[in-house]
Amino acid sequence: MPTMNVLLSDNEVRALGALVEKEITTPDYYPLSLNALTNACNQRSNRDPVMSLTESDVTEALEGLRDKRLAREVSSFDSRVPKYAHQLADAFNFDRRETAVLCVLLLRGPQTPGELRGRTERMYAFDDLPAVEAALHHLAERQPPLVRQLPRRPGTKESRWAHLLAGEVEAWEPPPSVPDAPAEDERVRRLEAEVEELRKEVAGLKQQLNEFRKQFE
Repeated sequence: MPTMNVLLSDNEVRALGALVEKEITTPDYYPLSLNALTNACNQRSNRDPVMSLTESDVTEALEGLRDKRLAREVSSFDSRVPKYAHQLADAFNFDRRETAVLCVLLLRGPQTPGELRGRTERMYAFDDLPAVEAALHHLAERQPPLVRQLPRRPGTKESRWAHLLAGEVEAWEPPPSVPDAPAEDERVRRLEAEVEELRKEVAGLKQQLNEFRKQFE
């Protein structure tokens, strides 16, 4: 039985997410060859961040996933090219809802339940937001938890959720506070006063220069 307490690298996260996605969305072309998996990892759509992995990077990621029993090489009588499949179901015994949610979190990072509902549609059609939230809570209640809810950002209605297969996710930090209006006004007044002093000095220098020139006229 694969260990539940895994810690994946960024490349392993991308490779695992891509394998899960392609098994559900393009089953006729699954399992994937190394070339197909590399292309899936480097897709420009439905990926955040967009990556540029080499086949060597993906091979290393697959080796890590196999060591953690999350992927395996598949032999086939009709193909001489090695192909690869994930073992997420063996590792965690997910249902289709949990698989879809975790897959999108692996491929696109922290997201709100609303974003997850729209982006999991090709893998599982959730009836409503409470259904998405129920799947997230099931994942969060695993031991150890596989996802967690991040603190809500100011000005947003929904909190984002993040997977924990690559370790703890840093919470959003608020930006440095903006100086309050009175302090800012005082700084502007000081600058204006300094500019006025410089103008007076320049005017005085011009007058001295004119008087010096008159001595030679």
